[in-house]
Amino acid sequence: MLKFLRQPVRDGKELMKIFHSLSVIVMGFWGTALADDGAVVIVGDAGATCLQDPHCINRLHPEIEMSATADPGKMIVFNTRNASDFEIIPKPGAPDPRMLGPKASTVHPLTGPVRITGAHRGDILAVTIEKIDPGPFGYTQIGAIGFVSDQIKGRLRVLWKLNEKYAESEALPGVRIPNASFPGVVTVLPGAEELKEILARETALNDSGGAVFGPQPVNAAPAALCGETGAKKLECLRTIPPREFGGNLDTRYLGVGATIYLTCQVEGCGLAIGDVHYAQGDGEVAGTAIEIDAAVTVSTRLITDSDAILKTPHFEGPARLLGIPSKRFYATTGFPIKDKDSSPPDMAYLESPHLAGLENLSKDLSLAARNALLAMIDHISRTYNLTPEQAYIVASVAVDLRIGQVVDAPNVGVSALLPLDIFVEQE
Repeated sequence: MLKFLRQPVRDGKELMKIFHSLSVIVMGFWGTALADDGAVVIVGDAGATCLQDPHCINRLHPEIEMSATADPGKMIVFNTRNASDFEIIPKPGAPDPRMLGPKASTVHPLTGPVRITGAHRGDILAVTIEKIDPGPFGYTQIGAIGFVSDQIKGRLRVLWKLNEKYAESEALPGVRIPNASFPGVVTVLPGAEELKEILARETALNDSGGAVFGPQPVNAAPAALCGETGAKKLECLRTIPPREFGGNLDTRYLGVGATIYLTCQVEGCGLAIGDVHYAQGDGEVAGTAIEIDAAVTVSTRLITDSDAILKTPHFEGPARLLGIPSKRFYATTGFPIKDKDSSPPDMAYLESPHLAGLENLSKDLSLAARNALLAMIDHISRTYNLTPEQAYIVASVAVDLRIGQVVDAPNVGVSALLPLDIFVEQE
């Protein structure tokens, strides 16, 4: 650290970088909830858990109070927690009492919300990812929501050691995952009208047997509004799915340099960020990426005179974010073909009398993607001497599911791309 401070400062931009690094270190050391030096607003990390931090939420509702205020153009540093809000390296002793509640009831801890000065309902908020400082460790685990966890049933949790360039794990020898950090969740608060519509449609889907994470007051933050005795406990949205106003997009293209456009639905917008990933393949197929604690620096811009109506988030960025971190790749393909008398698990709730008897579904991208992924897991397992569970983890953090075509009925095509340079010789 002292060596870093003794280095000569060559320009104003470098001075800002040094100030940013120092601010993040100071915030982490003293655990201050909020600092505003006039140039940078720093939010979050005032307690060990989201429930203890007044600048952390894990539910979404229009009546959630703002944690901070920032002018458009001002740098905002969000000190974020990992997706589960648990210790990445668990401490010995009694289990965390939050783990005893309903599954995933702490997901996702979000830092914020931040009021953007001058923002009104209907304005578009442009959020640019300026910098991401990852913590020293991350984890990936096979979850119940994994894309093919009905086929890969073994439980596995991998601990990663991180540096600025790559992640490595003793559980996956010979695998090195390049740093491609991005926030999984970038969101504004939902409006009152939109909240009613979302609750109605998700309740209807849940009542029909569809996969839905409905309101859950256990371990909810803010507790006063969304918790077990909260005034709106049955209205606070879970952060697990993305929605029209943003949320858990889990899109790896939202790295440093990307700008995401969100429509404000409440006064001040209420910007919140969390669920940072050190790396992720397109699909996050095991249910998690490399989940980390991180400091995310963003800048914002308000668009108030546009006639555009964004019904869902839009984003843009440098083309380098679209590439794979490798000079070479290997790919498998998938088509919507299945065994007779079977139904894909994500379609079972439809209770179609025709589905099980068919061996070919028409233009079903989900089934095609499952088949491409299962073929890739088999390839990784056989080629690199890994268990199916280990291969599933590798696929979640590195393999991209990409649509080839959607017009060649009945067999639309999905490819699973594996970057080969992630496999390194063991020292």
